[in-house]
Amino acid sequence: MAFGTTQHTSQLDVRSTRMAIVHEWLVVPGGSELVLKEMISVFPEADVFCLIDKLSDVDREMLNVGHPRTSWLQHIPGVAKHYRAMLPLMTTAVEFLDLSAYDLVISNSHAVAKGVRVRNDALHICHCYSPMRYAWDLREQYLSEARLNLGIKGWLANKLLDRLKTWDLNASRRVGEFISISEFIAERVQRSYNRESTVIYPPVDTDFFSTDGKQRDVAYVAASRLVSYKRIAAIVEAFRELPDKQLIVIGDGPERDRVRRAAGSNVILMGWQTREVIRETLRRARAFVFAAEEDFGILPVEAQACGAPVIAYSVGGALETVSESGTNRTGMFFNDPSPSGIAAAVRAFETQPAPTAEACRMNAERFSVERFHREFRAFVSEAWQRHQARSRT
Repeated sequence: MAFGTTQHTSQLDVRSTRMAIVHEWLVVPGGSELVLKEMISVFPEADVFCLIDKLSDVDREMLNVGHPRTSWLQHIPGVAKHYRAMLPLMTTAVEFLDLSAYDLVISNSHAVAKGVRVRNDALHICHCYSPMRYAWDLREQYLSEARLNLGIKGWLANKLLDRLKTWDLNASRRVGEFISISEFIAERVQRSYNRESTVIYPPVDTDFFSTDGKQRDVAYVAASRLVSYKRIAAIVEAFRELPDKQLIVIGDGPERDRVRRAAGSNVILMGWQTREVIRETLRRARAFVFAAEEDFGILPVEAQACGAPVIAYSVGGALETVSESGTNRTGMFFNDPSPSGIAAAVRAFETQPAPTAEACRMNAERFSVERFHREFRAFVSEAWQRHQARSRT
């Protein structure tokens, strides 16, 4: 169930509680690193641990992580480039992090951070982005994209992922309480680990991503890292069926050539852009087109914060962040993520009155940074109080 927006007054006494926050790896800033930044803002007294820390000085300052304590993986030559291939070693490395001095440990986990070992009398809260995707729901997709789904390589990869799945399930049993980033992930946590969790939506920078009151353009916008599951190529191909509509695509990645081949003359490929350019483009967008199955999906919320409606594939976190009905609707959903299905959704969007920028903005503010700070602090404080009460009985 969602934590909600009720005001809570309980406070964690950090002066007498030694806290640690455990992150998986720090190489380049991404969504989980931005959440880590806000966790540190809530609990600046906590010590930060990670398996690998190869951040640039600029990124380190931006995330305010200082110099976290690391695992023995930190000293492997070339680890910054090949860290993803070291996943089988990470399960051991995370268990060897020394957290014996800490009363309260928060793992910020989409892979192995939940596997830390804490004292028997300590509380471990896992902030979970998803059960380990490679081992559970997305195994076939992961193996196919890595070209490890056939022959002896496929057999070995499946054996490895079977072991990771068993390890991940056992690691989940070391967690005292779970936070999930969406109802979609809470259901996955229940299905995978047989554990209840509390939903606290991730923080979205609705102060930065904002409206400017100017008139919107006619162009549709898609933005993402260009990887297959984001389905940017399908969105681009859809606009071949919509020659009178313009699409702007922001992003770069391994599928850039495929996206370029699919693009017609009505598609503008901008490549990687700064946050400032993304914001200005979203402020002008007629609508943001989103075809990925995301655990939460920050970009659709950022688009709404800029006043842009969202046309979204009806799965995953988008169902919790986009409103399709009522006077305050902020977009619409489609069920078919093929190019023809996306094109049909854009046509249907054109036949309806456009959601207002005010409604989009109001909906996005439900996911603000300030709201995350309040809910995260309250949950951790109350979980700590429950833990102390159990310890006294």
